[in-house]
Amino acid sequence: MKVLVLNVGSSSVKFELIETSLDAIDNQTEKKLGRGLIEKIGMTTATVKFKSPDKPDHISMPPIWDHQSAIKQVMKLLTDPETGVINDISEIDAVGHRIVHGGEYFSNSVLIDAEVAAKIRDCFELAPLHNPHNLKGYDIMQEVLPDVPHAAVFDTSFHQSMPKHAFLYALPYSVYQRHKVRRYGFHGTSHRFMTYSLESRLVNRSRADFKVITVHLGNGCSVAAVDGGRSIDTSMGFTPLEGLIMGTRCGDLDPAVVLYMMAKEEISLHEMNTLMNKFSGLLGLSGTSSDVRELIEEMGNGNERALLALQAFSYRVRKYIGSYHAALGGTDYICFAGGIGENSPIIREMVLDGMEKLGIKLDKEKNNNLTGDGEITTDDSPVQVYVVATDEELVIARDTVRCIAGIVKH
Repeated sequence: MKVLVLNVGSSSVKFELIETSLDAIDNQTEKKLGRGLIEKIGMTTATVKFKSPDKPDHISMPPIWDHQSAIKQVMKLLTDPETGVINDISEIDAVGHRIVHGGEYFSNSVLIDAEVAAKIRDCFELAPLHNPHNLKGYDIMQEVLPDVPHAAVFDTSFHQSMPKHAFLYALPYSVYQRHKVRRYGFHGTSHRFMTYSLESRLVNRSRADFKVITVHLGNGCSVAAVDGGRSIDTSMGFTPLEGLIMGTRCGDLDPAVVLYMMAKEEISLHEMNTLMNKFSGLLGLSGTSSDVRELIEEMGNGNERALLALQAFSYRVRKYIGSYHAALGGTDYICFAGGIGENSPIIREMVLDGMEKLGIKLDKEKNNNLTGDGEITTDDSPVQVYVVATDEELVIARDTVRCIAGIVKH
């Protein structure tokens, strides 16, 4: 079965075609046929990138003025005689859509029908920057491929297993009842993939029998406490702004600061929201960049603000690991993923060094020399730490197959 995985943003479309089946999932023999990214939709600088294992890479800058044109470009790329990977779009058997917010409606991935689409629409106000575009992607693809099943895979669904005492804020209970203000959590597909990778490839132990702290560090960052394969807490909250320091997001903040800053600077709600989401985090602290690679280089050149930003970033991750260690009553594993988590041994060391009393003994040589997935703690470390190359598109493809087969599985 060929599954097209689609992630539609406000000005981008990320896509991947994956050949899979229930047997392939069990045996981990899926084939990645091709993947691409269309960026800056609606701008004169729109870019299109596509690559597949056996074909030359494709990069172009055609005019792409809307999402409908972008989806047409996706179909053209997949079937192009030179760079494509299928002869005709009729070879696509199903489409898996990344949907950011499922609210309290969805604790699992589902096949999309009119009722599901309506509930995704109900969540627009919870994720106004994401869900409308995610659903637009479905609407367009449903017109292009009306006779194949479409599945919705939600960033939030994995965290719907959190107990009430973990997801509620200490606001009047009526705020939750009337407006559904609560912790939802995000990056669920990545946290699931890390947990599954430990179970199936790295420790060969049923997820029902272990506890793990999963750490996704990229431009967006989050930590989850996973007990028996179920998320019991996570750092992102009502929105992806809460929790860790991120590339441009501030993370945890005294809410009174928002009111104070709005009064002092006489700025609007929109301006304050933009400040916290686009100009804070590593960028705000360093004044230089939101990119960890650039900040590490600046740190090496003696830039004290770059050093401060990375110290604050690592310290916040460290605090969450410690708190989730306590929440779980002790953990068996810690797992890093995401662009920073997978590729920055310096950040992993800054986070973990000196945590021996929590049972975490970092092996610096392993950490510095790791290529691919693997362990970075000493052989006698009570808590084992692993690095995993996350694959959210693969999770979406797998869930699409399971939805078609009528299998519900986290």
